[in-house]
Amino acid sequence: MKLSLENKIIVVSGGAKGIGKEICKVLAQEGAVPVIIDRCEKDNLQAQEEIARTGGNAFQIVAELTKPDACQNAINIAIQRFGRIDGLVNNAGLNDGIGLENGSYQGFIDSLHRNLIHYYLLAHHALPELKKTNGPIVNISSKTAETGQGETSGYAAANGGRNALTREWAVELLKYSIRVNAVIVAECWTPQYENWVNSMSDPKLKLKEITSRIPFQHRMTTTEEIGNMVCFLLSERSSHTTGQLIHVDGGYVHLDRALIKE
Repeated sequence: MKLSLENKIIVVSGGAKGIGKEICKVLAQEGAVPVIIDRCEKDNLQAQEEIARTGGNAFQIVAELTKPDACQNAINIAIQRFGRIDGLVNNAGLNDGIGLENGSYQGFIDSLHRNLIHYYLLAHHALPELKKTNGPIVNISSKTAETGQGETSGYAAANGGRNALTREWAVELLKYSIRVNAVIVAECWTPQYENWVNSMSDPKLKLKEITSRIPFQHRMTTTEEIGNMVCFLLSERSSHTTGQLIHVDGGYVHLDRALIKE
């Protein structure tokens, strides 16, 4: 399916690693120009080079998104470089384990800054350009907002906020013909996830335990599958889809627990 994303300037937060990098790679394959915003220049340049090796184009901006001024500055740099923004993907974040019993006020607030506040700030600062282009917004979110996980209050609250903002923005931006949707991720195989599994005493057993609970094909979601859905939602092929929380998770959240493989 041709998505007609050629030469579209798409800002992607957390675009240097994991899900964000795959989103950027798929965008570049579709002819778009992903603007990678991430905190580490080395990682940014590596992602940019990977895209270039496959014939794509990308641009990178170094920004520590927990700092409000850095969010505004990153958007300003993108506008100065390209003169427009055609879409925004809010993706950066970390399941940081800030719980209730063993958490703290500052830890909780810091988690919201790592995982939610910059979603608002990037959208707020990009909005004047998105209004000109009717540019869509896609928010990456997590199952933790719906299922709970335990010992991760900050991250779960942030994802609840991501979901709520998706619906709120979809309503507020109707008048500008700006579509806003979220992709909900459950068990997705990323370098961060791999590191966590490898920290277990028996990584193979742990991975088998996890995949046995994923109804469709009993396997992890790939980052490419997330990237494909994001690009579809950014494209005119999804021209009447807005305010949706779309789960790309192999049925993990919604299908019957009786399907769990023994």
